[in-house]
Amino acid sequence: MAIVKLDNLTKVYDRSHGAAADSVSLEIGHGEFMVLLGPSGCGKTTTLRMIAGLESITDGTLSIDGKVVNKVPAKDRDIAMVFQSYALYPHMTVKNNLAFGLRRRSVPRAEIEEKVQRVAATLELDSLLGRRPHALSGGQRQRVALGRAIVRDPKVFLFDEPLSNLDAALRVSTRVEIAALHRRLGATMIYVTHDQIEAMTMGTRICIMNGGRVMQVGKPLHVYRRPVNTFVAGFLGNPPMNLIPATVTDRDGGRSVRVGEAVLRVPEKRAPASMPGSPVTFGIRAEHVALTAQTGEDTAEIAGEVVQVESLGAETIVMTRLAGVENNFVARVAGDADVTVGERCRLFLDLSETHLFDAQGQSMSTEPNERTA
Repeated sequence: MAIVKLDNLTKVYDRSHGAAADSVSLEIGHGEFMVLLGPSGCGKTTTLRMIAGLESITDGTLSIDGKVVNKVPAKDRDIAMVFQSYALYPHMTVKNNLAFGLRRRSVPRAEIEEKVQRVAATLELDSLLGRRPHALSGGQRQRVALGRAIVRDPKVFLFDEPLSNLDAALRVSTRVEIAALHRRLGATMIYVTHDQIEAMTMGTRICIMNGGRVMQVGKPLHVYRRPVNTFVAGFLGNPPMNLIPATVTDRDGGRSVRVGEAVLRVPEKRAPASMPGSPVTFGIRAEHVALTAQTGEDTAEIAGEVVQVESLGAETIVMTRLAGVENNFVARVAGDADVTVGERCRLFLDLSETHLFDAQGQSMSTEPNERTA
């Protein structure tokens, strides 16, 4: 069973001002596809490199199948890593690139041939085995890099932003290939990316990191729908969640907030009653803001002015300005929405989908959540 467990894993570089990875605790189950997601410099690649054995561990423990591997050399961890830059040998054919690692391990020639042919068929590389990397497209090179990892049949696969060098169309097709590959192999995979679309569509679970620390871990949709703090709420989602400074009022027993010039009542499950006058952050995702009248007891109407319209075909992103609010307020509506910059509009908010965050940026929701930092 390829279970990877990180227990307060920490990395501090010499002369650094803080930890690149700070007490990262995480357990990746056998056959799980875990995505480490976050902005540049958040510690996700450093964490992956510690798992791979390419970076030393300053503190904490790393175990694979119950065995602590802090001091185990990278070559002895039975881990395969796919890099962003492919890292193929330019003078070797595709076949020799695939076979190289097995030859280094003195695997019998017949077994190497059988494994290379099987992997080539899986990744549709059969017709490319005689070519060298310079004669391949970016997507084909990435498939060869994947194949070189698969052919070893390791306990754990590590991916370090493997799609970053591909164009948009190839990113989509290769993303589908990797997800299908995971389903076929049933292997444990840990995947690093800053692309939330990759995280949402590929991961069994996602781990969002910032400043070297774990912010939230959970299933993609759960994290999207129930962010534990303003960082997760603002990072995950495109466009990001609307996050507006607000103040608790004395209406409805301290469960209403003033957002600009509007007063909105937050449902009980989304936040407990708070002291009037307390500063909070009001959050709602763009898809829960409509431009047409909505019914329901949890619907609120506010006035705004359109400041920008982005037509994306299937949908339209409408940026508005609310009275008394500095931040733009964004709505995601149907692609045929007829709105123009400068016009006044009515916005209908589904308050059952709102979020409140306290002065420290932590969620005030009383709904049960998955493990967080």
